Amino acid sequence: MTTSPFAAQRQTMVDSQLKTVGVTDAGVLAAFAEIPREAFLPPALAALAQADAAHEVAPGRYLLAPLALALLLQHAGVRAGERVLVVGSASGYSAAVLAQLGATVTALESDATLIAMAEAAGVPSVSGPLTEGWAAAAPYDLILFEGAIAAVTPAIAAQLAPGGRIAAVLRQAGVGRGYAGPLTATGQPAGLPFIEMAAPDLPGFAQPREFAF
Repeated sequence: MTTSPFAAQRQTMVDSQLKTVGVTDAGVLAAFAEIPREAFLPPALAALAQADAAHEVAPGRYLLAPLALALLLQHAGVRAGERVLVVGSASGYSAAVLAQLGATVTALESDATLIAMAEAAGVPSVSGPLTEGWAAAAPYDLILFEGAIAAVTPAIAAQLAPGGRIAAVLRQAGVGRGYAGPLTATGQPAGLPFIEMAAPDLPGFAQPREFAF
């Protein structure tokens, strides 16, 4: 994946977008320089692959912007050999970055067109309802949500390994904030978000009326 006409653009993205806004983890930076984001986008968007934008890859479905994903992964402290679930993996880019970091990744997607895109880019996916997670490969050391969520469903919370953590943009009172850390016994974030960040909502994870962070 290193010989691509977009390689220089990826390195520029790493140097000008990620490094300048606090992404310092060498492994994360190297993975973003290596994985061709353009391969995970519709052809019409390939030229814009390195822009710091959440690109729409199917109706209502998006890849996280590079900076948002990089910050989530850095704060999550991904380690080689960890078991990671990507919820709403879409066309597979974040799963590919995690695999480059040495994680064992389960990419969960519900949209057949996006699964086909991911597999065409070399990322195998499993198919099922996003809100149910993927119990067959649980427990997970890390669960990454490819989009903003207001709540972690009980089914997904139950799939975290002891000491496991989530990485997500939490939608609180209409504002997105990055969070990477453990959950409480009731499935709520156990710590504070680390930064405000924008991200499109991941369908199915709206805030229940009885739920409060």
